[in-house]
Amino acid sequence: MNRDDFNMLKQDIIYLDNGATTLKPKILSETVSEYYNNYSANAHRGDYDISLKVDTMYERSRHLVKEFINANEAKEIIFTSGATDSLNIVINGYFKYYLKENDEVLITKSEHASNVLPWFEISDKIGIQVKYIPLNEEYKVTLDNVKKSITDKTKVISLAHITNVVGDIRPIKEIIEYAHKNNILVVVDGAQSVPHTKIDVQDLDIDFLGFSAHKMCGPTGVGVLYGKEKLLEQLHPTVVGGGMNASFSSETDRVYSELPNRLEAGTPNIAGVIGFGSIIEYLNNIGMQKIHDYEVKLREYLIYGLKQIPNVIIYNDSSESGIVTINYKDVFAQDLAIYLNKYNICVRAGNHCAKILKEELGIKNTCRISLYFYNNEKDIDALLQALSNPKLIEEII
Repeated sequence: MNRDDFNMLKQDIIYLDNGATTLKPKILSETVSEYYNNYSANAHRGDYDISLKVDTMYERSRHLVKEFINANEAKEIIFTSGATDSLNIVINGYFKYYLKENDEVLITKSEHASNVLPWFEISDKIGIQVKYIPLNEEYKVTLDNVKKSITDKTKVISLAHITNVVGDIRPIKEIIEYAHKNNILVVVDGAQSVPHTKIDVQDLDIDFLGFSAHKMCGPTGVGVLYGKEKLLEQLHPTVVGGGMNASFSSETDRVYSELPNRLEAGTPNIAGVIGFGSIIEYLNNIGMQKIHDYEVKLREYLIYGLKQIPNVIIYNDSSESGIVTINYKDVFAQDLAIYLNKYNICVRAGNHCAKILKEELGIKNTCRISLYFYNNEKDIDALLQALSNPKLIEEII
């Protein structure tokens, strides 16, 4: 699907590491080059035509993101450097002030480091308790296990919508509905879900959501923090400086700007944000439901093929996303990835920034195959052929 839009696919590579970052269509570089070559002024700083054009294009991207996730207001869209930055802003700017000693935060052992370590940090500072929702036998989160984990001290649940190793799609809407009945806020890591399926933050009733542009064909160094307006109004800026204040004096008096500027101090990644707007339009033109449906079929094709190879161990064959995590019997994960690279096949090996998941899987390192809409059955066939090689172990040794 849309393979001609990606110059890198002309290099005879089979790119199956989309969970880490995606390839970029030509429209992105064209849009970014247009900014740098023809109107490369600062944003929110000038009273001349090209600066005003920057403002228009920058805010246009904010509106496109707002529509893409169906936020209520454009000011609920805060541009960040990525999902990691977004989660850190929420945790350090809101929950560090909202939570009290011995309050509980619920996460899981399959979360990405960006949804674990910031909680550990504020636990050290204010004495909150980080607790874990048990995973079931398929390493998934169920609503029942969420309910069993909640106590009268639970104040926030922070979960990936789709995890980056197991690839399970959590029942986020049901979890949020139950959490809100118990006055619990919910933070959603959307890094692996927003690029692959339609997200409606109002329908899901999400309190905070973070995601990255580079995992959805966009530029690196750009992310989004969505939050309900009433919550963002209470979020303390974690970075202060130019562009986020209305006034200040030598007497330490200061007045900060309204949303969203209050949470976007300094010169942003202007080119990246404008480029991201073009990517939102690009994905809209393809259709997020079409992308999701295509990936589901491609995953089914991949799982069926992998199951025909006796030495392949699949850890998440029942998950629903385009993430498939495997190992090859008696082969170290990194060695398998290096072997596949000989055939120009790109996969990710390691712990995938989910270092405590090993306590559930019983193994530290795996190979992750992650799909996107520009992959096809020929890509899968090449992978399966390489894994079916009877001399695989000999070639690795």
